Amino acid sequence: MNRPRSNKSHAGEHTTAGPPLRFPGTLRFDLPASFVLFLIAVPLSLGVAAATGAPLISGLIASVVGGIVAGLFGGTPLQVSGAATGLIVVTAGLVIKFGWAATAAITLAAGFVQIVLGVTRVARLALSLSPAVVHGMLAGIGISIALGQLVIVLGGHAHPTTLENLSELPAELHGSHFGSVVVGAVAVAVMLMWQRIPRSALVPAPLAAVLAATLTSIALRVDVSTVDLPDAPLADMVFPKVPQGSVGAVALAVVSVALVASMESLLSAVAVDKLHDGPRANLDRELVAQGAANVVSGALGGLPVSGGIIRGSANVAAGARTRASTVLHGVWVLVFVVALGGLLDLIPLAALAGVLLVVGLRLVSRDRVRKLAQHGEIAPYVGTLAGVLVFGLVEGVLIGMAIAVLRSLYRLTHSTVRVDEEPDGWRVSIRGSLVFLGVGRLVRELRRIPLGKRVVLELHIDFMDHAAFEAVDDWRAGYQRLGGQVDVDEVHDTWFGKAIGGKPGLRKTPPSPLPRWFAPWSHWQRTRPGDAPGVVLPTQRGDTDPMILGMHEFERNSAPLVRPFLAELAARGQRPKQLFITCADSRVVPNLITSSGPGDLFCVRNIGNLVPVHGTDDSMGAAIEYAVEVLGVSTIAVCGHSHCGAMGALVNGSTRPGTALNSWLHHADRSLIRFHEPSTTIDRELPVVERLSVANVAQQLDNLLTHPAVREAVASNALRLTGMYFDISAARVYLVNPDRNALEPLRTPAGR
Repeated sequence: MNRPRSNKSHAGEHTTAGPPLRFPGTLRFDLPASFVLFLIAVPLSLGVAAATGAPLISGLIASVVGGIVAGLFGGTPLQVSGAATGLIVVTAGLVIKFGWAATAAITLAAGFVQIVLGVTRVARLALSLSPAVVHGMLAGIGISIALGQLVIVLGGHAHPTTLENLSELPAELHGSHFGSVVVGAVAVAVMLMWQRIPRSALVPAPLAAVLAATLTSIALRVDVSTVDLPDAPLADMVFPKVPQGSVGAVALAVVSVALVASMESLLSAVAVDKLHDGPRANLDRELVAQGAANVVSGALGGLPVSGGIIRGSANVAAGARTRASTVLHGVWVLVFVVALGGLLDLIPLAALAGVLLVVGLRLVSRDRVRKLAQHGEIAPYVGTLAGVLVFGLVEGVLIGMAIAVLRSLYRLTHSTVRVDEEPDGWRVSIRGSLVFLGVGRLVRELRRIPLGKRVVLELHIDFMDHAAFEAVDDWRAGYQRLGGQVDVDEVHDTWFGKAIGGKPGLRKTPPSPLPRWFAPWSHWQRTRPGDAPGVVLPTQRGDTDPMILGMHEFERNSAPLVRPFLAELAARGQRPKQLFITCADSRVVPNLITSSGPGDLFCVRNIGNLVPVHGTDDSMGAAIEYAVEVLGVSTIAVCGHSHCGAMGALVNGSTRPGTALNSWLHHADRSLIRFHEPSTTIDRELPVVERLSVANVAQQLDNLLTHPAVREAVASNALRLTGMYFDISAARVYLVNPDRNALEPLRTPAGR
């Protein structure tokens, strides 16, 4: 038989980072999007700068550099970079500790660290951090931002730590400034309600909030602090200076800025990637571009730069097609600062604080918390969040990572023990990894079992260390000395048997072990001691019928896994798209050779996988009509197989005349005629029985066309007929070409 060729394709590690700038073709999409980004960037950049205590111009510098530098060279075409909202808390602390000029130098150095990380291709390693820790960090940052900006809305001045802002709140609430509260409340209200207003998408929410709050302050003539840009902002830029302090403190600051900015950028890149159908992100290139942007921003006295999901999602929603939109938005910010910077002096700081208060709270995602709780990951999330709020960003992340690691170790070494009383004794089911950490609990459960009983110790384990083996073996030996009987039933592997034989396993069993139904009953059902001394694979509940034993196995192990699928199928009814006609031979298992599950195949099995012509067998005709007319299947497959007893009987003429079997096999007379035709080109290397099996499949496809329902469906292209041949000894499936009565190898589908 011919063997199929192996066709392998190797996908590149990254796809292209996006098409080059082509303004004529994309201007009508990217130009409007760039104006939307500009309107978002100005208030957001000013708000971040105000929240950190840095010069307000530094936020605008970060937006210009992030848009142009990161936009031109980044690996995520539609990501938009600017002043890093995730670094507000860190930057505010650095400004207080080192001063603004030194903070700019730290930003510059952090950019070089990011470039090194990107060049060494470790960007994806940053994403291996537990999502619970990452989102806990973002939530902690968001709450810290919100508390600091709430103090400003109430008329006070934000402090660098969360605890200081919390302690300041009671005093600010008692003696709050009326004008700041009104202006900040208007900004918050507009941010929260803007999406509910018709056609609100035409104007970004941050811009609408700042405009509404500013107009409110002008209309009410309230006394509030406003943005204070110098008359010549570019002439008054602060350039970086070497930080004064210990080398360790400076190095920690540089690494903190680099890691947090990288994490925020990479998470945003992945999120933006999911919002559009264009080229996928090159994360290493993106990290290098973010580093270059921070080098330039720090050198010019700007805030740290990172990619942001707020700006990126707005870019996609505005219809941007290429990186031109983010580059142009940086250009518009630069033009605005140079030509129209005086207009910014009208904006109240409380308005910017109100915008950032909402932005910070939105970093706490209820949906994310719900999903983490469902997966048992709430502990590292809460630990990270609390650590960030109480101790700081780096400390909070380390606390979260420690909790995540301990949680993972617990899960990897945890086993579940279930003790059930049965009519003929007791059953102890152990699942997971059985190591010394779980020995104490296991022994306590085993000691609950009354003496003198028959106990089945059912092991569903992927690892057993020496301490666990000794505990189980000592208990088994002691229990049997006192008159009991212990049968060890190892379901997925033979850890206990190997250890008794003096050859204990040293590595965990690979995940997803094969279920028992892949092997015949004789391979796992035994009623006498196994090869290893002291190990007994028992009869179950006293039953000896292998089918009943298999049913018990299904109820214990497979039913809990398939119950959700079966419940859904029971509720909505069956909707298979394939009618599978095959032989009743016990060695042919349709679901096994097609990798299908409940609800996938509508199966008909008979001796010889025969399809009697229309009008000669109502049973087969009814099944075909039901499949085609009621179920609406799109494929009918006829599957023959090697070593077929029915084909052997036809060749040898071994059936007795007058028997039902002899009468049934007369439906294969057409196959015999086809087989003996001189034009038949069946592979002559096949044994005669196998050649007849192939010709039989081809003939049954022709027989199907004698049924009107099939013929009409095929004529209308609503139904396809397929012939298959299963080689039992080779465990291999071939297609049958009915025109040549020949076998063809399965070919790998495109893209697989």
